[in-house]
Amino acid sequence: MSLSEENENPPASAIGRFLVCTILSLSFAVGVPGNAFVIWTICRRMKQRSLSVVLILNLAIADILVLVTLPIWIYSFANTWLFGIETCKALVFVVYCNMYASIFLITALSLERFMAVFHPFAVQRRTKKTFTCLAMLLIWLLSIAFGAVVLPFQETEDSEFGPQCTSRSYISNSQKVACLLLETLVGFLVPFAVISICYVCIAKRINSLTGSNKRRSNRLVISVVVSFALCWLPYHIFNLLSVASAVMEDSDGEASEALEKIAVQGTFIAGSMVFLSSCVNPLLYAFAARNIQSSMRFAKLSKLFEQMSPETKQEGTKENSVLNGKEETLMSTDLN
Repeated sequence: MSLSEENENPPASAIGRFLVCTILSLSFAVGVPGNAFVIWTICRRMKQRSLSVVLILNLAIADILVLVTLPIWIYSFANTWLFGIETCKALVFVVYCNMYASIFLITALSLERFMAVFHPFAVQRRTKKTFTCLAMLLIWLLSIAFGAVVLPFQETEDSEFGPQCTSRSYISNSQKVACLLLETLVGFLVPFAVISICYVCIAKRINSLTGSNKRRSNRLVISVVVSFALCWLPYHIFNLLSVASAVMEDSDGEASEALEKIAVQGTFIAGSMVFLSSCVNPLLYAFAARNIQSSMRFAKLSKLFEQMSPETKQEGTKENSVLNGKEETLMSTDLN
């Protein structure tokens, strides 16, 4: 999350600071115990974990890693930044890694849902432990690589309330445009294009599926995708406004300045909203598990995650039994 772009008058009004601190406090209070419970449920109650469950586990880990940084951000916005430029860069790096890891994990989850619906036996063959480990390693390495892009530009900046870790310093507008476009394209637009294609295809197929578990798991993944989009879309819109401002600076200085002011003010609030995406997923899981029958209250979540596994074994058994039945009928017919 870019908390703010380079500017001379950072958005630090008392109302804005109070609103941001409230959003961050709510995210921390809900998200940390919620994601911790998801991690505990998967690690302690599920011995066999499908690719879907491993993706959800890593998503919860990414979310909780960024949420534990919130007390420092809350203190900073309520007072001033007292922790130095190194800590500033480190915490921004953690936030950016979470952004990329979350979108990459959700994209992988959407692709897995697509394969589970259209090619269930291929999913069964390819979701071995080695494949899953390599996929998670690749996602985290890409997240670290893209998250590190912002580090050379992140700075602390003095405001009317004191220093804040809310500024980036670019050498030129071209560099600024390149960094912001990379962030929006890789961190939002391209992955969501892939996700949208997956779910358009799934939507056309889902009505023909008779398994209620498969419908439930697909609806759950769609709700995770939608919540992520709603939390991150405003931030990336203001990102694009900042890009437009940089592009227009030479041709129309007044319009460029007006756009930059809007982008700066909007990014300050929208930047705090992105933390909501890290706390909402456990609520979605709890809502999806509410109708699952279980004698133990805490077992509902693990049963929900068990249903995330593609029903390949059951479907394969049914198909094999049908084929075997046909073969036996043909053999008996030939013998007679």
